Amino acid sequence: MKLQNYYKFSRNGINILIDIPSGAVHVIDEITNEIINQLEKGVKREEIVKVLSHFPQHEVEQALEELGQLVDKKLLFTEDNGGEITKPNSDIVKALCLHVAHDCNMRCKYCFASSGHFGGERTLMDIETAKKAVDFILEKSGPRKNCEIDFFGGEPLMNFQLIKEVITYAREREKEYNKHIRFTLTTNGLALTKEVQDFVNDHGLSTVLSLDGRKEVNDNMRKTVQGEGTYEQIIDKYRGFVQSRNNRNYYVRGTFTAENLDFAEDVKHIIEQGFTEVSVEPVVVPENKGYALTFEHLNKLKEEYWKLTDIYLDYYQKDKPFNFFHFNINIDGGPCAAKRVSGCGAGVEYLAIDPNGDIYPCHQFVGNKEFIMGNLNTSFSGDKIKEAFLQSSLFEKEDCKWCWARYYCGGGCHANAYLYNKDLKKPYKLGCELQKIRTECSLYIEAVKAINKILK
Repeated sequence: MKLQNYYKFSRNGINILIDIPSGAVHVIDEITNEIINQLEKGVKREEIVKVLSHFPQHEVEQALEELGQLVDKKLLFTEDNGGEITKPNSDIVKALCLHVAHDCNMRCKYCFASSGHFGGERTLMDIETAKKAVDFILEKSGPRKNCEIDFFGGEPLMNFQLIKEVITYAREREKEYNKHIRFTLTTNGLALTKEVQDFVNDHGLSTVLSLDGRKEVNDNMRKTVQGEGTYEQIIDKYRGFVQSRNNRNYYVRGTFTAENLDFAEDVKHIIEQGFTEVSVEPVVVPENKGYALTFEHLNKLKEEYWKLTDIYLDYYQKDKPFNFFHFNINIDGGPCAAKRVSGCGAGVEYLAIDPNGDIYPCHQFVGNKEFIMGNLNTSFSGDKIKEAFLQSSLFEKEDCKWCWARYYCGGGCHANAYLYNKDLKKPYKLGCELQKIRTECSLYIEAVKAINKILK
C-alpha cells in the first residue's frame, strides 16, 4: 500500500494543500481544490475539464497545468522515501538533562516526577557527579562543536551553588575540546532571587519559567509544600526577570488539564502579563486521574486550539506578536531529514542524568529502573536500550506510516507511548490527534501571514 503523500484542509475559505514528503505547503483556490477532489475520486485528468464545466474552461486548464508544474518540480504528489533516510549517528550525544535536584519546594498535582523525587529519595546532585556529566558530554559529543546541558529537577535552584560550579567547570573544560556548551534552566520561580537572576543573565542561560496561566488555574495545580497557591509569589519575579533580559531567551511554560479546557484564556492571560514567549502544553497522566485529558475532550480541545489561533492572529495583525511554542513551524525547510524520522533523539542523542549518576533515555524515564543505561561512576552500558530507541523511529511505528503529520512530530514522544501503551512503538493516540490539530493551526497561521503580505 502506497503511503499517503499529500493532505489538504480548509479553514475560513483558505484551502491548504501539503505535500507530505517534501514539506511543501500550497494555498490553493477553489478550482484547484475541486480538481484534487476529483482526482481523489479517480476521475482521469482528461475528464476533469468536463466534470468541472461549471467553472470557466480556461481556468480549469490553467489550474491543471500549474498542478503539473508542481509535480514536475517535486513539490506535489512526490514519492515518500522517508524509510530510506539515514538515522542519526548513534555514537554522538548532543544534550544532557542534568537532574541537579531530586527535591522540590512545590507540590504540583500533576507532577510526573512524584513531587520532585522521581519515586526515590529526596536528594541533590554532588559536584563530582556533575563534573563527570560535563566530561561525559564533552567526550560523547564527538566532532560536534555545540552541545547542551539542561539544569532540571525537581527544582534545580535548590542546588544553585552546584549550578554555578558546574558552569565554571564546563567553561574551562570546553576549551580543551574546542566546544561550546549551551545551558538551560527550568524553574518554578520560587527561588528566583536577584542573585539568581543576575547569574543567569550574566552566563546567558536559556530559561523556562513555569506558570499555568490565570491565578485560579495556576493555584489549583501549582502549590507550595504548605499547600498555598504560587501565582502571587512568582508573577512579579517573572516580569522583572524577563525585563532584565530584554524579553529574550526564555519561555513561560504551563500545563493545561481537564480542569481548564479553556486554556486559550490562560495563554491570553500570560500574554497580557507582558510575556511573548509562551508554551502551554497538555497534561499527560493516567486516565484515572480526575484532571486527565481523554478522547472525550478532543472536540473541545480542537475548538480551543482554533480559538487560540484566532487570538494569535489578532495579536499579530495588531502588531503585537507573540510566539506560541506549538505554533512554531518552518514551512521553508523545517528540521533535517534525519530529525524528521528519528524525532527528539531520546535514548540516543539526548540523555538524562539523575543525582546518583544513573543514565536514562530522557527526563521522563528517570526513576524507571528498566531504562537505566549505566552510571557515570562505572560505565555506559545502555547499548541494548539505545538500540530499542533507534528501532522505534518513525518508520518502525505502523500507526505513523499512514499519518499525514508524521514528519511534523517524528513519531511523537517515546515516554508518552510507554506510559500509555508500554510499547515505544505504539504512539500515545490522544497526543497524535492534538499534534495534527496544532499542525493545521500552524499551517493556517502561516497561510494567513503569506496572504496578508501579498495583499499589502
